[in-house]
Parts: sequence; C-alpha cells; structure tokens
Amino acid sequence: MPDVPQNFAPATAAEALLVRLKQRGVDYLFSVAGTDFAPIIETYARNADRRLAMPEPITTPHESVTVGMAHGYYLASGRPQAAMVHVNVGLANALMGLINAASDNVPIIMMAGRTPHTEGGMLGARSLPIHWGQDMRGQSAMVRELVKWDYELKYAEQAADLVDRAHSVAMSAPRGPVYIGLPREPLGSAWPQDVPFPPAHCAPSSKLMPDPDIVAAISALLLKAERPLIIAQRGDPAGRLAGAVADFCERFAIPLVEFWPPSNVLATSHAMHLGYDPASVLEEADVVVVLDAMVPWIESAFKPGADAKVIQIGPDPLFLRVPTRGFRSDINLTAHPAEAIVALAKVMDAGSADHARKVEARRKAISARSATRRVDASTEAEAGGGEPMSAAFVSKCLSDHLPADARIFSELGCDPSFMSFAEGNRFHSHALAGGLGWGLPAALGACLAEPERVSVATVGDGSYMFANPVACHQLAEAYGLPILTVVFNNGVWNAVRRTTQMMYPDGEAVRMNTMPISSLEPSPDFSMIAAASRAWSARVDKGADLPDAIGEALSAVQGERRQALLEVRVAPTT
Repeated sequence: MPDVPQNFAPATAAEALLVRLKQRGVDYLFSVAGTDFAPIIETYARNADRRLAMPEPITTPHESVTVGMAHGYYLASGRPQAAMVHVNVGLANALMGLINAASDNVPIIMMAGRTPHTEGGMLGARSLPIHWGQDMRGQSAMVRELVKWDYELKYAEQAADLVDRAHSVAMSAPRGPVYIGLPREPLGSAWPQDVPFPPAHCAPSSKLMPDPDIVAAISALLLKAERPLIIAQRGDPAGRLAGAVADFCERFAIPLVEFWPPSNVLATSHAMHLGYDPASVLEEADVVVVLDAMVPWIESAFKPGADAKVIQIGPDPLFLRVPTRGFRSDINLTAHPAEAIVALAKVMDAGSADHARKVEARRKAISARSATRRVDASTEAEAGGGEPMSAAFVSKCLSDHLPADARIFSELGCDPSFMSFAEGNRFHSHALAGGLGWGLPAALGACLAEPERVSVATVGDGSYMFANPVACHQLAEAYGLPILTVVFNNGVWNAVRRTTQMMYPDGEAVRMNTMPISSLEPSPDFSMIAAASRAWSARVDKGADLPDAIGEALSAVQGERRQALLEVRVAPTT
C-alpha cells in the first residue's frame, strides 16, 4: 500500500479520493471527463511532481470503452480499477459495461459526477445551462440494480472512507461493481483542518469456506457415482480454480465441460476436458457438479436425467440477483469453487480399492472420448478454409499461430471448440448479459495490465461497430497498446438469424434470402477504420491467405509494438 507523507492532510475531497484509491491498489482511473471533473483535473495538475501516489488517469473517448477497459484489466490482473464518467449522460453510456460487469462478477469502482446541487454562493455551484438540464431526482437509481452498493458524497471528510467501503464491498464474494456519486461542490471542497486523514481500513470479507458436512455429503455421492460430470463456466483471475480442478479431474477421472464460459478453466489438452457442449454427456451423468455456472444447461433442449443428483457450488449458488432461475439442485454449497474442490479432494483421497479400479476404467474411456473430440473438431475446422471461411477454420488458425500465452477476448468471434488453450484464463468471452461492445475495450484493458502478453480481440462485425472502434483505435495509439483485433465479418446479425431459425425452423423468415432486421450489408471496410489510427490492417477472404496474414499482424504487434486489425470474411454459422 503506497505511503502518504507524514501528517498528510488532503487539500480537497478530490485529493483524498485519488490518494485513497491508489492506497487500495487502484492503478488507473479510466475516465470520460465532463464539467464535473474540475476538482479531479486540478488535483492531478497540482500533483504534477507526483509527490502523492495516485491512479494514473486514462482518457477514454467513450464510456463503453471506459468500463470495458476496467473489466479487461481485472480479468488480466485480479485488481479492481476505477472508472469515472460525466453525470447522468455519461453514466447512461456506461450502463452497458456495468451490466456486463455485474453479470460476470467483476469488481469495478464506478464513479460519476453529479450535477451541482446549488445555484450560487459555493465553489462548484451551477455555472452552465446543462447543470439544470442534467439534474435528476436520484441519479444513483440508474445503476442501483446493477451494483452491490451505492452512495453519494456529501461532505469532504467522507471521501477516503467511501473508497474504503466501495473497495471492500466490491471485492467481497460474490464480487461485483459498486458506485459512488460525486457532486461538484463536496468534491471540490476543502478537507477540514481538524480532521486527520484516516488510515485505510475496512477489509473485504473473508473467503467463503466450504461446510465440511456438505463436503462430506458431496464426496459420498461422487465416490459412489459411475458417471460423474463437472460443468464449469467461470474461473478466477488468479487461476486457483484452474489448478485445483485440473488436479481433481485427473485424480478422480471426472470429465469437465465448459458451457458458454466467460473465462476458460481447463487446458484443452487435459484428458478429462470434453469440450463446450454438455448435451452429449449431461443426460447420461448420475452426479452433476455445477461450478459457479449461472446457466449450466438449457432446460428446453437438454438437462440432467431424472435420477441424477445435481450439486451447485459457488459464492452464490442460487444466483440471487437473477429474478428467475429454476435449475434444479439437490445440494447447494456456498463456497469459492477452488476451496470446495480442494476440500473435496482431501475427503475423497480415502476412496476404496474398488473405487480406484472404477476410476481407472473411467479414465481410459473419458481420455479416448476427449481425444476423439479434439480430432473431430480439427477435421471440421480444416474443412472450412475456402472462400468465405468458416468461423471454425479462423478460430483454429488463430489458435495454431498465436503465442501459447496469448489472452483472447471473444465477442461473437472465435469459437473455443476449435481452439487449444495451454491453461485456464487464456480465453474470455462476453458475459452472459450479452451487452455488445465489450471485447475490444476489454482487450485494451488486459494489454494495459500485461503489456508483454499478446492481447487479441476477436469480434463479430456487429460487435466491432458496437465497441466504438474509432474511440478504441485512437486510445490504443495514444497509450501504446498493441492489441490484435480480428473482425469476423459475416455481414449479418448472426445471433438474431440463428435464434429466429431455432424458434421458427419452418417459418417464412428461414426461406428468405435476406431475413428481415438481420442484414449488416453493405459492410464498411473495417481495415480502413483501424488504419485511420496508423494501425497495421488487412482484409482476408480466402483461407489459404490467413496464416501469412496472421504472421504479419503478429509481427506488427510484437515487433513494431503497433496495433493490428485483420478483417476476415466468414460464412454465417447455422
């Protein structure tokens, strides 16, 4: 924790706020400034000599980029960051990012200015017509359903304590975003001379440790099971779950499926990894362990057998913030999934000789099934290298040519079913909230956190446009963030098209050449958008040309430290 000078007394609430954010491990303040930022800007100007440790300000050209970068930075580093936007209008643009962060349990200290309360007589009082037009009865109500806690600064001496509480609540399980409103008058007001600057306090809640009696009950079910299955959906930035579950699945020969994972958990080469579609194994399983998965299966399409025992494990196994969620569970264990898996492994070590023989037989069967799945996926992908290419082919080609430690952010872009990942936390997909425009800013945030690791955004053409790409590429150039962006251009809102096909397979829309409200043609030349910010860019139409293009793009990213964009023409998936 950075020290402050002895007998430090902040000049203003803004200075107290920024100093405390840094003390709590916040490296960056991602921001889109407005008329309410004057106290923040003045504080940074006064601290030009860096006498005080404060978060480094990052000027982002759009609020969706602001929150998306904070999201990506956390996924790469495990440290929550701060984002600040302009009053209600800026907060409205930031809402999509907050929806994604809340769905993905990503802690962000979200802040927004607040229209001045006073019409004169105070420093920071209203001075422009917008200060009346942007006033609201309750600005915090805009975000209240999405954040774990919210408050509005009223007095200067509250500033440090509010940051302490915000950080502690955000980092307590289940993690998530919090919000502080910052009216201009108290933010710019002087720190009271008789009030000492308080030491940082208010730690996050302790880890959620598994109940030993529940662990024993789960262990008994797994030791007895013939066809156990684990369904995982999200890892953790530190990789604790990835390590624990890799050992557990190997030791007890329990297969794992990752269904729509916002972050991958297991290396794809692991013999117990059965891919990303539980439909083929779920109905035959007799014990199903669900690890922190909001949506472990699709009830209307496939579900566990009637006699199967279902166990749900997570910091909030019931996902209480979701109004309707009816997935069955015979046991709910409230615990961090990694701690639960470690506890289970200790209890299950006492398995009998009969159990050991059963495990070995299962290991052979699952290993063969896993190997077959990988071969079949590779064969399917290789068949899609024509013109246009298949998304599967592009996904595999990227996987074959990217560095093993690359971090991929996919938003309706590449398909993990056709890719190889050496370990967990190498693939991140958009949150199940599905707010578009996340992938490109998240990759920028990860690149800021890990500048030596290749960060890749693979996005659909619609997702790319939602990301405010002009803003993203400008920021990448301004801060030297050499990410690789791959735009999967199929000229259509493919998710809209596919769900219409699913709901009306024999309908009129399916028989039309161009389905209503789904076409994105004519496509812009996306490579030119990136080139406007001096990025290396190219378009690829044929599969035969893709490997060389990826190589050139990586040379720009790794050798020249320059952002790159590949636009690839792909066929819509069915």
